[in-house]
Order: sequence, then C-alpha cells, then structure tokens
Amino acid sequence: MRITADLHIHSRYALATSRDTDLEHLAEGARTKGLNLLGTGDITHPLWLKELKSKLKPGDGEGIFAYRGMNWILTGEVSVVYEQAGKIRKVHHLVNVPDLETAEQISEALSKYGNMSSDGRPILKGLGSAEMVEILTGLSSSVVIIPAHAWTPWFSVFGSKSGFDSLEDCFLDQTGKIFAIETGLSSDPPMNWRLSSLDRIALVSNSDAHSPNPWRLGREANVFDLEALTYRELFDAIRSKDPRRFLYTIEVDPSYGKYHFTGHRKCDVSMSPRESMARSNLCPKCGKKMTVGVLQRVEQLADRPEGFAPKGAVPYRNLLPLYEIVSFAMGVNRLYANRVLEVQNRLTAAFGNELNVLLGAPEDDLAKVTSAPIASAIIAVRENRIRLRPGYDGVYGSPYPLA
Repeated sequence: MRITADLHIHSRYALATSRDTDLEHLAEGARTKGLNLLGTGDITHPLWLKELKSKLKPGDGEGIFAYRGMNWILTGEVSVVYEQAGKIRKVHHLVNVPDLETAEQISEALSKYGNMSSDGRPILKGLGSAEMVEILTGLSSSVVIIPAHAWTPWFSVFGSKSGFDSLEDCFLDQTGKIFAIETGLSSDPPMNWRLSSLDRIALVSNSDAHSPNPWRLGREANVFDLEALTYRELFDAIRSKDPRRFLYTIEVDPSYGKYHFTGHRKCDVSMSPRESMARSNLCPKCGKKMTVGVLQRVEQLADRPEGFAPKGAVPYRNLLPLYEIVSFAMGVNRLYANRVLEVQNRLTAAFGNELNVLLGAPEDDLAKVTSAPIASAIIAVRENRIRLRPGYDGVYGSPYPLA
C-alpha cells in the first residue's frame, strides 16, 4: 500500500492559521495534493480534540482514523520553554499518539505547565524536553516524539538561538526514545548526513502547514510502501529506515526555506556561512547580530564534508509547490492570484493530483494542458535544474530566472 503522509499540520485553533483549517478543508486539500495520510495537528487543544472525537471514525488499521475519504493519525506540536545549562531553551516537538484516550491524557498532563486553550501549539514553561518525553511515554509507550523542524533558529533542538549541540544534550537520559527528527524546510537530508551523531536517526519531512491549501500541505512529505496502514507499522518503518517500506521523503530545496542563509531581514542582508563567520555574524549595514541560518548551524556542528552520504540512508526528492512553479513561470509575484490558481487547478484536474503533476506527468502532456514554459518549469524543478536565492531571517527563498 503506497502511503504519502504529511504528519505535521495545524488546525484553525493554532495561532496564525487560516480559519478554513478544519477537517473538511484539510481532507479536500490533501486529496488535491496527492496525500492519503494526514496528521490531525493540535491534539492538545480541548475544542479541536472534541471535534476530532466527534468526527473521526476508526480506520482500517489500528491507530488510524478515517474522515471524508482521508486517513488520519493523531498528532500535535508542543513548545517547551525552559532554562538548562544557563541558557533559555525553546524547543518544538511533534507528538504522535495512538488513540484518543491517550490524547486526552496528554492534554491533561501538560495542562499543569500551560494553557491548552490558548493555542493549538501550546507553550509550556518550566518543562524540559527530557521531562516531557518521560511524562508522555509514561502515559503510553506507543507515543512517538519527534523534534520538530530540528534546525530552525528560534524554536528547535539544534536552533542557533536556543538549541543544543546534540540530541543527548537536549533529551538527556530520554535520548534513546528519540529515533527520528524532522528536517524542516531550511535543511535537507544531505545537510543532516554531515553529522555522524544522526546516523541512527531517521529523517522525516512534513509541511507544518497553517492552511489547507495544496501549495502549503505536503510541500514536504514522506512516502511509504506498507503491507497494512497501522500506527505501529508506520513508525516501525520510520524507526528501522527500512528501504522496502520507507521509500523516500519529499523535500523543498533548502534554499527555499525561511532560514537557510544567515541574514538580517530589516536591512535586507543575507550571506553564506563563510561570509557571515568572517564578519562575526554582524550585519554590515547596522552592526547588529544577524540570525544565524540553518546552513551555518549545520556547518558548526558537522563532522563530515559536504556530499557525504551514509550507507542505507532513505532517499529523497526535491520539489516545489505547484503554485510556486506556475507563478514563477508566469512572472506573478503574489499569493492567490486567480490566473495562477486557474492553471494550478487545471493541471491537478487533468493528472489527478498535484504530486502526479510534479513527479510523473510527461512534459508533452503537461504542455497540452497548460503552456510550454510552465511545462518546462515543472520538469526543471523535477530534474533539480532550478536555482534559488536562499531564504534568510524569516524570508522565503525564491527562484532565479530560468536560463
């Protein structure tokens, strides 16, 4: 059974999300994208959990739920803020849960550290990552905790602003329970392969979507071939990095991510790690500290050269959302442009879903549905022939003009 999964999303109860981010719109957007397994997000929020309980039905496999033709797994993101080793730490975690009863227990247990109703992604103060792992796995040994967007500067396990230099520093005696990390938009597998300490760790990719739009959902995802879709089978495939079951991840080019390069958004300054380190990470325009990007942070922690690939690593495919490709090819530089949406929708209708367009549709067939320049741009992305201006300090990367 081929499974394409996006396990990290949010609901309308999370801050800075679309009001349409409900189960109905998420299911529709996921089908349009080409996903058939979606995380629910936000399981700790009382109102969202109530909605999940009323709408989700048991799926065909244990720990899998069904609604509106979509398979669902119970997930949520949790932010912890605490002091360790003389530094304030802010780490986000993706929490995966096998059943609704455990989700309720988790929400209750974490309510001692923060207001579960304030945000779909609750901020818990005074609770360390290791202690959180111990509490949640104590409720159920089937709970899976994955460090979210592991390299993002502000809120992640390796973040330059508040993170750690190793998983062991963060998770202490609970490190053995961590078997996967989420790469995030600003890093990709080859960047993570440069750390030998991550060789035992599986690399997963998810969208962290804040809206149900297909250009947000599934922009990063995981592709499996499972005998049966169950919670246990899914995470066993991830844990084991079994190449017969965990086929590949879908990644955006890390330059597309908002924190790939080091930079200072207010001064419109960005630079490579070498340039930044030569300037002591100081902005050349204002003299203030720049936000150290993911590429530089990887460079600081890496013990291997660029290009190293460990044996048995799960493969990956680089893509960009279809809306981004079409808008780039058409020269339209704004969101939700009707003429871009019309082309996007025509392509997804013709080929079944967006991932079919991006991964497999022949160029001649694409050109029949749209234009030759748009078809050419889709193939260029598929073949990794698009270069991007790297994102920095909260600014997305953008493609250079095609030659």
